[in-house]
Amino acid sequence: MGTVLDSHFLALTAIITVCYQFVFFVITALLKFDKVTDFAGSTNFIILAALTLILKGTWHFRQVVLTLLVVIWGLRLGLFLLMRILQWGEDHRFDEMRSNLGKLAVFWFFQAVWVWTVSLPVTIVNATDRDPSLKTEDIIGWLMWAAGFTVEALADQNKLSFKNNPVNRGKWCNIGLWKLSRHPNYFGEIILWWGIFVASVPVLEGAEWLVILGPIFLTLLLLFVSGIPLLEESSDKRFGNLTEYKQYKRATSPLIPLPPIVYAKLPAWFKAVFLFEFPFYSRYLPQQERSTWYRKGSEKTSAD
Repeated sequence: MGTVLDSHFLALTAIITVCYQFVFFVITALLKFDKVTDFAGSTNFIILAALTLILKGTWHFRQVVLTLLVVIWGLRLGLFLLMRILQWGEDHRFDEMRSNLGKLAVFWFFQAVWVWTVSLPVTIVNATDRDPSLKTEDIIGWLMWAAGFTVEALADQNKLSFKNNPVNRGKWCNIGLWKLSRHPNYFGEIILWWGIFVASVPVLEGAEWLVILGPIFLTLLLLFVSGIPLLEESSDKRFGNLTEYKQYKRATSPLIPLPPIVYAKLPAWFKAVFLFEFPFYSRYLPQQERSTWYRKGSEKTSAD
């Protein structure tokens, strides 16, 4: 069993990830300093991708490309998030965790699981001796990565520009891609990591197909745990009593970018099933608004 784990770098990458995240957990816990959290996550991806490529030493074209894609993504996101938090101040996700060591430990544990699991496709590609010729899946995966990377980077820049404008202080971002999606950056991140998986498909055999757990875990995490739910809660608590915000939320897709004029006319059941507009995304709206949320959507559709 140990040989199998080591041959795929699974044990090595797990140990490195746990140790790396533990160091930053200790820094956060002792110094109450949470400005390096996202930087720690992003750079961990870079370390795993680069280290597995170097240790294997075969330098197949597919291995080099996928490693470079992960490094490019990690550097851009890590530096962007670090600069943003240094500019904006504290990370409000930790407001309830700074004095609660247990909650803080759980967060860092999940970050370690996130890094190791999502890195599985590139880890396995870098560990394998197989090097089939270029396949359609490679091209599709690289294009998916490029599309997702572009969307995520553009969405981040849109929001940064919006926040840096004093006129927008105390408002929610609704410019650029944020007109089409309430969380376009998450859409981009999901697409690019599914692209990494698709590009790994040509070398996968047998149990190695379990690396699909990487993009699945990321998607579920952003949809149900630490991504969209937390930000929807924060926005609803801050702006839920504003008519303009409620109109924006009703007309704007939670994830997949769509023109508001199209999204607003779709029936509630279609939004929930195909576009991830789950009821619990609105549970922190004022009670009256929650009770009429889907009814209004259905009535509007019927009227149209």
